[in-house]
Amino acid sequence: MSHDLPPYDLGMTADDAAARFDALQRKLVPLWTSIKAMSDDAQTIVVVPSLSVDVALRPSEIQAYEERFLFLLLLLRQPRARLIYVTSQPVHPDVVDYYLGLLPGIIASHARRRLKLVTPMDGSSRPLSLKLLERPHLIAHLRGLIPDLDRCHLVPFNTTLIERDLALALGIPMYGADPRHFVHGTKSGGRKVFADAGVPHPLGIEDLAGEADVVAAIADMRARRPAMRQVIVKLNEGVSGEGNAVVDLDGLPPAGTPDARAAVAERVRAMRFESPAVAYPAFMAKLTANGGIAEERIVGDDLRSPSTQLRVTPLGTVERLSTHDQLLGGESGQSYLGCRFPADPGYAADIMRLGARVGDVLAADGVLGRFAVDFVVVRRPDGGWDAYAIEINLRKGGTTHPFLTLQFLTDGTYDADAGAFTTQRGTRKCFVASDHVESPLYRAFTPDDVFDIAVRHGIHYDHARQSGVVFHMLCAMGDCGRLGMTAVGDSPADADAIFARAEALLASEARSALARA
Repeated sequence: MSHDLPPYDLGMTADDAAARFDALQRKLVPLWTSIKAMSDDAQTIVVVPSLSVDVALRPSEIQAYEERFLFLLLLLRQPRARLIYVTSQPVHPDVVDYYLGLLPGIIASHARRRLKLVTPMDGSSRPLSLKLLERPHLIAHLRGLIPDLDRCHLVPFNTTLIERDLALALGIPMYGADPRHFVHGTKSGGRKVFADAGVPHPLGIEDLAGEADVVAAIADMRARRPAMRQVIVKLNEGVSGEGNAVVDLDGLPPAGTPDARAAVAERVRAMRFESPAVAYPAFMAKLTANGGIAEERIVGDDLRSPSTQLRVTPLGTVERLSTHDQLLGGESGQSYLGCRFPADPGYAADIMRLGARVGDVLAADGVLGRFAVDFVVVRRPDGGWDAYAIEINLRKGGTTHPFLTLQFLTDGTYDADAGAFTTQRGTRKCFVASDHVESPLYRAFTPDDVFDIAVRHGIHYDHARQSGVVFHMLCAMGDCGRLGMTAVGDSPADADAIFARAEALLASEARSALARA
C-alpha cells in the first residue's frame, strides 16, 4: 500500500480538507443506524475499487482486481438501493448479467435499472481514484447520479489521501479508515498496536530504515533468543508477502562474538525474497524510504496462517465478522493465494478474541471500517495452539469478497464463539476461495464460455442447494490465463471437492476446445 501519493489539489488547505472530511464522516452515523435497523429508506452506494499498491500489475490484472468486488452488486437485492460501480475500463456485459442473475428473490431487470456503471476509459496503472479526480466532468457526472448526498456513501478498496479527496470532491462520506490512521496498517505500526492490545506477536524490532538497522536488529534479537533460526524482514507497506524476505541464521557464530555481526551482515545481503522480481538494492531502497521490520520467523511441525476479520462501525463499536485459514504459496510460503472459511475450530475463537483486542485499540483511536488481523499459529505438544499476530490490514482484502458473497447469497451469520457460519435455513456452510486459479489453457475462454461450462456440468451456485461455484476476476483470463473462484459447500471437505471438480472441468474443457481448434 502506498501512502506517498500526493493529495489531489481541491483548492483548500490541508486543515480545511481534514475538517470537511470529518464533517462528511459524521453523516455515516445516521446512515448506519438506518441500515442496521433494516430501514426501507433509499440509499446510494458508490463503489470505487481503486488500487494503490506497490506491486507491478498488467492492465488486465488491474481491471480484474477492480472487478473482484462486483459481488457488491448483490446489494441491489435491497429494492431501494442504488449502486454506482466505477472501473478503469468497461465491464463485460455478460459478467454484469452473471452477478445480477445471482440476486436472490429480485427481478434482474429491476436491479439493472438501479445500477450505474461508470468508467474513465483509462487502462493505465495509476489508481482509479486519481483517474476520477483528474476528470472534473466525470466527477460532476457521478454527483448527478446520486439522488440524495445525505443518503450515500463511498466504498473504496483501500483508503489513501486520494480516496479521501474523492469523497470530498463527491461530497459524500467514505466507509473506511481515515488515511491519517495509515500507520496502523504498516508492519511497524501493527506491531505497536499488538503491544498496546496485549496481543502475542513474534520477537522483532520495528522502524528500521536501511541495512545497518536490519543488521543491528538481528544482532539484538539473536542476543535475546540465541536459538532463533530465521528472521523475516518486511517492508512496512508490502502486501500479500510481496515485501518480505527471509534471512537464514543457521551456522552463524554465537551472538556477541567478534565475528557475529559481520556474519549477520553477509546473511542479510543474501536474503531470499518472496517475489522473484525483487532485487536487494531496490528492496533496501524501499526499506530506507518507508521503513520496515525484522521479526523472528515462527516455525513448527504444524504451522498455519489464519486471519480474522472485524469492523469498527460508525457508532464506534467493534463487530466480529469472520475467520479464515489462508492458503499461501511463493518462494517461502508467504504469498497469499486464497482462503478456507471458516478457520479451524481449534483456534478460530482464540484468534477472534485476540483480534477483538486489536479492534478495541483501533476504535479508541477513531479508526473506522473493515480490517483484518493476520496470525501464525503453531501446535503445542499438548495439542493446543499458540497464536502470534503478524499484520493488520486496514482495507478490504482477499478474504472480504468471498465471505460477503456467501453472506449476501444466504443471509447467513457467522457465530464468532462457535466458529461456524449458519444460513437462515439453519444449515452450516463453508467455502474455499482463490484469486489464483491459473493456467495458460484458460486463455481459450471468454466469460460466457465459463458460464456455459458451469451450467452444463452443474457446478454453478445453486440457490436451492446453496452450494456451488461463484466466479470472479474473469477479465484476466484472456491475457493472464487467470480467474477467481469461490466454492461453497456444506463442509470443508465438500467445498474442497467442489473447488477441485471445477478446476478439473475448466482444464478438461480448455484442452478439448484447443484440440478442436
